[in-house]
This record gives sequence, structure tokens and C-alpha cells, in this order.
Amino acid sequence: MDWSKGFSARYILTTVDPKTWTDQKEFEFTEGSIDRDSTSDLRESASVTMTEKITDSECWVRIYLQAKQGGAGAKVALFTGLTAFPERKLDGVRENHNIDCYSVLKPADDVILPRGYYAPAGSGAKQIKNLLNDCIPAPVFVEGTSPITTDNIVAEDGETRLTMALHILDAIGWRMRIHGDGSIVICANANASNLTVGINKNDIMECDVTDTFNWYDTPNCFMAIHDDYGAAIARDDSPDSFLSTVNRGREVWKSETGVELSSGESIAAYAVRKLKELQNPARTIQYSRRFFEDVLLGDVVFLNYPRHGLTGKFRIISQTLSLEHGCRTKEEVESIE
Repeated sequence: MDWSKGFSARYILTTVDPKTWTDQKEFEFTEGSIDRDSTSDLRESASVTMTEKITDSECWVRIYLQAKQGGAGAKVALFTGLTAFPERKLDGVRENHNIDCYSVLKPADDVILPRGYYAPAGSGAKQIKNLLNDCIPAPVFVEGTSPITTDNIVAEDGETRLTMALHILDAIGWRMRIHGDGSIVICANANASNLTVGINKNDIMECDVTDTFNWYDTPNCFMAIHDDYGAAIARDDSPDSFLSTVNRGREVWKSETGVELSSGESIAAYAVRKLKELQNPARTIQYSRRFFEDVLLGDVVFLNYPRHGLTGKFRIISQTLSLEHGCRTKEEVESIE
């Protein structure tokens, strides 16, 4: 299918067997949305309005888009997660059931690690996979060769399997990519474009665009502190950087204690890398576009609208799918170049 063209959309919800991870009973629903947010530990959620009750207890569900375009068609899994307690509304003889759905990561956030638990130094991705596999029925995959953590990562009081997995993820500089069928891929935070949107290809953006430069809190000096290796400072004094001490005429500091170093990484290298990461989100753009399959949270979009000054690579930091005509997609992205 050519997702840049128009298509008719129908949405269905299925219950999912947690043992086989396959679809069971199928339902249609009247409206809904899927929200993805990189600042949330659970990463995503969904809400749907049903005309019938699907279950009396929590269950796993999957949401599909069934698209038709001329003689072609596609069935795309958009979300798989765990239902919360449903809400029933009565309007005369009409009955609606509003269902909120947790991310597939929810069970890992409900299990608190024992006191004294620690993730030993070694393959960070393997540690994450083990933490999630023990409580989540979805398949978990590792893509590529994982960086190595050089130190044990000790659980804090109240640490859950999910928050520990996210700490390790941050330490190795990787990410989790959650597919619509609920499968989880632990992979590197690559900068290759998953989608090109521009005047010459896939001109699918709506005209209501918000382009924000926000450097109020963005540092040009960063201090990293490690229990064994001391401290290191990275500074941006470049005259070519609009965030530098030179161009801003002042220092803006951030610091981090309890630094987790990747394999072979010095504390000085960590400070430089972290400062660069913190300076990337200075520009964010919000827009709406047509739906494209397999473009997920954390993926990279290449925007090519030079006339409007919208050219470059941007990482998706939030995404909302409106489960209505055309599966309208609203995104917020941040510059990575």
C-alpha cells in the first residue's frame, strides 16, 4: 500500500491469549486513540470506546487498523496492552464501555525488586531482556551487539523491574522499540531515517506546524561524577554553537552523579557525550501527518521543506494516533542534527 495516498480505515480490537500471544475474540469499536511518550516509563497507552463489554476482568488486547486502498489492503497491529477496569456509560438504551489500556510494559512496573538486588556488570541488553522476560508475556528481542556495563547497577528502594531496565538502557545509550503486536526490540539509538517527509516525497504533513527553539534550560557546561573515577567537566565554548558560553555570554550548568559508564568509556568521554545529548533537544517541532506503518516512538523522521526552514533529521519523542478517518498521526520531534 502507498500510505502517502488516501485510504479507508476500519479498526478492530481483539483479546489476546498471554500464553500463545495470539488473537482470540474480535470486537469493533467506535472511537479511540493511542498515545506514545518517551518521558513516560510505560512509553505508551491506549483508550477505546466499545459498544459491548469484552470481559469482566483485566485482559490483554490488541488494536488493529484495517486499511483499504483501491484493490489493495493491509492489516496493521497498532497497539498491544493490558486493560484497566472498564467504565460503563448509559444513554437511554445506548450503552458504551470506555476502556483504558496500559502498555505491554505494565507488568514489569508492578514487580518491585528485592532489597539488595543489583544488575551485574556485563551485557546491558541481556540484563534488560531478562528483567522483562520474567514477567511480560510478549516476546523480547535484542538487535545487534550490546554495549557492556562496567559496574554493577544497584537497585534503589522501591525499584521495579521496569525502572531498573530503563536505568540499564540509559547506561548503555540504547532504546526499546515497542511494535504494535506488543513485541519489544532492544536496540541501538540509530540516526538512520525511518520516514522521509518532504516536498519531493511523501508530502503528507498538514499545514499547522509549531516550530520551537527552546534553549532556556539547555546547558553548555556539564559535570559527570563517578564514585571510582572522580569527576569530569565538558564545556561548549565553540563560536559556531549558538548554545555555547561564547554566544550566550554565560554558563549554564547541569550535573549528574552516579554515572553509569559504557564499556571502555572514560568519565571524560561520558561528559562530552552527555553534554551533546542534552544540547540536541533545543529545537522541537509539532505537526500532524498521514499514517505510515512501522514509524514508532524514538524513530527518526527526515523533514525536507527548505522553503519553510524545516530540513533535517528529527527524533520522535511523542506520538498520538487518532483512531478515526485516515488514522491521523500527531507527532512531536526533536532535532538530532
